[in-house]
Amino acid sequence: MSSQHHRPLILASTSVYRRRLLERLRLPFSVVASDVDETPLPGETPETLACRLALAKAQSVAQAHPGAVVIGSDQVADLDGQALGKPGNHARAVHQLQTMRGKTVIFQTAVAVVCLETGFAQTELAQVKVKFRDLSDAQIEAYLLAETPYDCAGSAKSEGLGIALLERIDNDDPTALIGLPLIRTCRLIEAAGIEVITA
Repeated sequence: MSSQHHRPLILASTSVYRRRLLERLRLPFSVVASDVDETPLPGETPETLACRLALAKAQSVAQAHPGAVVIGSDQVADLDGQALGKPGNHARAVHQLQTMRGKTVIFQTAVAVVCLETGFAQTELAQVKVKFRDLSDAQIEAYLLAETPYDCAGSAKSEGLGIALLERIDNDDPTALIGLPLIRTCRLIEAAGIEVITA
């Protein structure tokens, strides 16, 4: 294996959800916060926004760690082409869930892997179609009080009680909805030179 195998691996995110997912791969990695403005650009689609931010996060951290393989990720809830980000507070979370009830939402989850020294930079997008149940206002309130998912795109924390909000999940990577599509992440970090499973 080339010397790239020994490159440090960095997760450009302070998200506890993404850190826990990456820990599943049993690779040593460090966590570095990225400093990226997540404001959508005028006319930007949810999938374009997710891909742009994932790459920007990885590039931002890679600037200070040019020899490392850096993983960036971003998730945007897509309701009929409208981007729903992290609600940030209770009132916005209530509004998001009221808007999504009974509807199908696409969670656009992008992952980007960058290594400045080798010039590697690739991005992949995982799309998760989620059908929400037709929830009552009381159910929405009870869920939000139990989970406080104000740091989750679309207020949907599916790894907890949030799974009860959903009628159906359709995807090709079960980790994508939580925030880091590990199947695509494995493919990208191996393309960047880091073996995930070694003998």
